[in-house]
Amino acid sequence: MASSAFEHQGRRRISALKLDFDTYVHRVTGARHFHMGCEDPNNAFMVAFPTLPADSTGVAHILEHTALCGSRRYPVRDPFFMMLRRSLNTYMNAFTSGDSTAYPFATQNRKDFSNLLGVYLDAVFFPTLDPLDFAQEGWRFDVDPSDDAALLYKGVVYNEMKGAMSAPSMQLWYQLQSAIFRETVYHFNSGGDPSCIPELTHAQLKAFHAKHYHPTHAIFMTYGNFPVSEHHAQIESLALNEFSKNSESMSWDLEPRLVSPIVVNGNYAVTDVSELKRSTHVVWGWLLGESADPKTLLEAHLLAGILLDHSASPLRHYLETTALADAPSELCGLDDSGRELVFCCGVEGTEYEHVDQLNDEILRVLEDVAAAGVEHRSLVAILDRMEMAQRDIGGGGYPYGLQLMGRALPGALYGADPSALLDIDGVLADLRDRIGDPGYIESLVRDCLVNNRHRICAVMRPDEHKFERDKASESARLAAMLKGKNAISLPQIRAQAARLKSRQDEPANAEILPKLTLADVPRRRPEVSGGTTT
Repeated sequence: MASSAFEHQGRRRISALKLDFDTYVHRVTGARHFHMGCEDPNNAFMVAFPTLPADSTGVAHILEHTALCGSRRYPVRDPFFMMLRRSLNTYMNAFTSGDSTAYPFATQNRKDFSNLLGVYLDAVFFPTLDPLDFAQEGWRFDVDPSDDAALLYKGVVYNEMKGAMSAPSMQLWYQLQSAIFRETVYHFNSGGDPSCIPELTHAQLKAFHAKHYHPTHAIFMTYGNFPVSEHHAQIESLALNEFSKNSESMSWDLEPRLVSPIVVNGNYAVTDVSELKRSTHVVWGWLLGESADPKTLLEAHLLAGILLDHSASPLRHYLETTALADAPSELCGLDDSGRELVFCCGVEGTEYEHVDQLNDEILRVLEDVAAAGVEHRSLVAILDRMEMAQRDIGGGGYPYGLQLMGRALPGALYGADPSALLDIDGVLADLRDRIGDPGYIESLVRDCLVNNRHRICAVMRPDEHKFERDKASESARLAAMLKGKNAISLPQIRAQAARLKSRQDEPANAEILPKLTLADVPRRRPEVSGGTTT
């Protein structure tokens, strides 16, 4: 039943998952709430926002970190992490993807759910966003300890992304992404490119929060057996009653298709010339259909299963056995994390001169699959595994309710029906009928891959001079900051470092935060469907 603040817009019974999927809209702001009501006592919550990057400064990633550094009601330095010790949660986290940021938690305890919900709502809608927290979590200048007249960059996200982007596979992935998506938000590194992160200002961070974290754009999801009316009352009283509707749209277009495949080249740093031989990475990526369409999504997973599931799968077999490379790329598979699907395959441990031959032989494998088809029982086995994965509640430590939210979220983000991404029995039944047609797999392989002109070949070659070039470029950039009429003052940098150190050393008043008492904890713990304490 809807509360006075939320209007109930519909219910879908998903029998296979034993839950009711209810859709609500906040009457004032337009915020959407999707509730999965069931008997599972491991209740879950998520609030997500479309966070669309316009550059590679990592603003969404840095905002995710900084929002968790204190808020209006809880002005302590690390409320999120302090709650880990004051809660019976079975999961707490926050994460940023290429187009959204989400804040999920799960708990079996009703009072704990209320406590965590209050902390999460305050963090996302009323964060402090202190400049010193931005300096700590995002980036800042500091004085080089080896040269007190020189600068260096510091910051949690800056250091995290510098480490992540040192891996050749990560560099290759972002090179591939930026080439596949030339005109949409996925062109940019949402986590932050270390060379771009220092371009972000604190003012830009605050503006990004005001624009993207408005309740009009918020997607609330809840799961479990706690009353939805309690969720509505708390969301309204602790956050939404302070906002009106925002008219700014958060949608974006699909990527325009290429008329012919292209090759992009890059390089990664190695420190020893012995690492130059057979050290080239190559990956091919095809842009497919939309991830929020259940039929398109399941067909893409079927295709990936046919080609890459195991060593006997035709494409994986080729990638594992070719003499032109050492091993398949770790990027092989279907990426369904964005609005449009990307199928990838590739190799590592090859030479640049083998790229054309690898390209021809991979296409030949795909042509052979299209021509010969696939054994029917193999197709049935793949669909069986897909169906089992849909109903598996184990989750490897990830609570089942949050698994379902992750599957449904693309529908909410991309203007489709999120419940359709959970209620897939009809689509699976249709696929089981289709695989009986000998021409179905042929057309699937040809349409998605063989005849798909939106194909990128991304090549990443080793370069023994890149590390020194990058280091020299960063040093020159930092040295330039100390010159000219807008030069940075070393005393100012030292003063900021001292203020940050003082802030970090301040004792935190954890008692500001909510907590459980023994009276809030039942004597017996209920059974949980998936998930473990993090």
